[in-house]
Amino acid sequence: MYSPGGRLARVSQTTSGSRAATRVHSTPFAWGLFLAGAILTGCSGGSGQDTEEQPNTNPGGGGTSYSGPPPETDDVQQYKRYIWDNLAAQNRCGSCHVEGNQSPHFVRGDDINAAYGDGRGLVDLARPAESRLVTKVGGGHNCWLSSADACAEIITNYIEEWARESGSLVNSITLTPPVERTVGASKSFPASSSGFSTTVYPLLSTYCAGCHSEDAGTAQQPYFASADVDKAYEAAKSKMNLDNPADSRFSVRLGSEFHNCWDDCADNEAEMTAAIQAFADGISLAEVNPDWVISKALLLTDGIVASSGGRIESNAIALYEFKTGSGTTAFDTSGVNPAIDLNLSGDVEWLGSWGIQLKGGKAQGATATSRKLYDTLIATGEYTVEAWVAPANVIQEGPARIVTYSGGNDIRNFTLGQAMYNYVFQNRSESTDADGMPALVTDDMAERVQATLQHVVATYDSVEGRKLYVNGEFTGDVDPSEVDTLSTWDDTFALALGSEVSNDNVWQGAVRLLAIHSRALSAEDIATNYEVGVGQKFLLLFKVEEHTGIPDSYVMFEVQQFDNYGYLFNRPTFISLDDSADPDGIALEGMRIGINGREAETGQAWANLSVTLDSGSYTPAEGQLLSPLGTIISLEKGPQFDEFFLTFERLGGETFARVEPTPAPPAAPADQAPQPRIGLRRFEQIHAALSAATGIPRTHPDVVETWEKVKQQLPVDSDIRGFLAAQQMGITQLAVKYCNTLVESSSRSSYFPGFNFSAPANTAFSNKSLVIDPLIEHLLGHDITWHDNTVSQLATAPERAEVEGELSDLIDKMTACGSGCEADRTETTVKATCAAAMGSAMILIH
Repeated sequence: MYSPGGRLARVSQTTSGSRAATRVHSTPFAWGLFLAGAILTGCSGGSGQDTEEQPNTNPGGGGTSYSGPPPETDDVQQYKRYIWDNLAAQNRCGSCHVEGNQSPHFVRGDDINAAYGDGRGLVDLARPAESRLVTKVGGGHNCWLSSADACAEIITNYIEEWARESGSLVNSITLTPPVERTVGASKSFPASSSGFSTTVYPLLSTYCAGCHSEDAGTAQQPYFASADVDKAYEAAKSKMNLDNPADSRFSVRLGSEFHNCWDDCADNEAEMTAAIQAFADGISLAEVNPDWVISKALLLTDGIVASSGGRIESNAIALYEFKTGSGTTAFDTSGVNPAIDLNLSGDVEWLGSWGIQLKGGKAQGATATSRKLYDTLIATGEYTVEAWVAPANVIQEGPARIVTYSGGNDIRNFTLGQAMYNYVFQNRSESTDADGMPALVTDDMAERVQATLQHVVATYDSVEGRKLYVNGEFTGDVDPSEVDTLSTWDDTFALALGSEVSNDNVWQGAVRLLAIHSRALSAEDIATNYEVGVGQKFLLLFKVEEHTGIPDSYVMFEVQQFDNYGYLFNRPTFISLDDSADPDGIALEGMRIGINGREAETGQAWANLSVTLDSGSYTPAEGQLLSPLGTIISLEKGPQFDEFFLTFERLGGETFARVEPTPAPPAAPADQAPQPRIGLRRFEQIHAALSAATGIPRTHPDVVETWEKVKQQLPVDSDIRGFLAAQQMGITQLAVKYCNTLVESSSRSSYFPGFNFSAPANTAFSNKSLVIDPLIEHLLGHDITWHDNTVSQLATAPERAEVEGELSDLIDKMTACGSGCEADRTETTVKATCAAAMGSAMILIH
């Protein structure tokens, strides 16, 4: 249900004589905001435009057609459009579930109304992911791809589209009591890999190194057979169950999946299980402190799925949610054929939180399937590239290719890239060159790119041209090109992530989601997709009824696997599933998260929490928010096995007197090598300093050309011990260009007041101070402002007299020709004097 204001209505379902068993939860969580978009958009998809009528995307290439009686109702028509048209092909469901063959006949070709009668019960429009069609195929039944999860996701998307069209999608979260687990003794992975190295590792390094090691001919993540045993140990942890070794992923892969058995699979499974058992036997149990005030325990998988949709995807023609989690293919689950499945090559790692980590590798689609982008986007004349990304750093240039649809380094249809702190959007049109230049680049001062998870959206349409949005907000950057058509696009290019198709301009970072839409999403749609977030989220309800005395009371967290190394716990909330709950003056203090029988060593954001649960702060619909903070807890065994619980210093009438350990005295600081008292200006500071000292803008075309040539030659670190002679040559070239531009500009008269540039060299410098004094004043008399910060001169500047003497000698040498000097010797001498000053240590050192 939906109520005004974008919140979910809360509904309890009760049975006679029992307390509330289920609850639809109203929540202000970010993921809850998807409701407005999902329910209010209806047929329009939320863009203010009609939903794009996609062509029949049957994988049979149009060979499957329907010629029976017409649909009798609008619902039957929608069934045909979203289910029958997409699944009736022979290589999907049409080979079995047709008339005269296997029941149910939900894709029969003789009567769509009868097909609807058989198939409607297989579809849950309120909760598409729970539809029987989805769960059956997701379990491995007749999946047409190598990943059953990918097939299930595609069918889910078909059903979600139908649900949006019909207004049936229910995005409410139903809170139900979780399985009650008593916090028990558990085993945790030790910090040292020594036990692993003598038990499990010998089997992995002997039989699995052909694929799962960095130096394998066909290297495949994870590298649990790495030659480095510590790296192998980290990669292997999530594949081993210390409490039930037979349930370990290593054992299951050998025994029931027959993966890479080295002789008899049953024997190999037993051998692997015995090795994991031997490793586990050497680990002592983590006993729970009997004095703790604790909640019940939960696994992540005991939680209620909170990421139930709400994204605006009505016109998504390519979609990558990276849920497969393994293999060398990232599947396009948009359901629009042909699917542009991406082949993973090089150093690419799957993220357990849904995504891929690009560490120098790339993901690339075939040219033939990538043509879908050309065919569709040329027709619409507009598009959106939407990505959730986490750049590895802010020093990548090129621009480094995050997403590109191109044919090489200098030719493309579009590219979304990174250039240090800037996002770059290149789009080829009749108003640009074949490289999509000039590019739309975010403002330098804004520093939009950060090495953290960001929602980045690039849109193009024939009215407003290119736009960039970061974390739901328009950047405000103006497209430097005129708006034009996409008629110059090339249909032979390929879609790639992480580098150019030629493997150049590598981008490193994580991609958590990528969608390419055939429409330019509106600002409202983009904000909606940002608020929905990315990745699978769960609501974990830790039962605390025995301490609070309130029936069906829980402390609820929004939790997701953040990456391969940790979990994100967010927004703790006290809530009861009993409508009559009325907390009154219940103290809650010192809450901590426990994992596998002990309190987590780090990430205890609520250790100093002190709140009172009372009716003034508690509402039946939303509970009582305990804190807006979130924290990261380290992953240990993996989401299938890590067991969480909560501890409290005070909850209700029960307390735990925690004694904080006395911190060890700090060690005496080690003597370090003497550090220089002066340093170098970095390349961007040198650029800013020269601009300020000459008055020539950094954007001057002549300066930009030289800057692009020499910037990689300039210092990147302020440590003067790293100075190279080649860096001085780069500074000199840049200084010469600034000075040449200054002397040839109209501003030279105001910069060198009183100096006659028209006089011959033998008389022009009769008063050399007219040239020398302005240069020294601009270099030594002023601080330099760069990125709103003041870059100070040296505390002890060079002696002015010495600088004047050096520059005076240079002028004398340049004008020694006297009356026989060339006509342009006056300007040349001023340029040389300027370059000598500007290219000196006065610019380089600070």
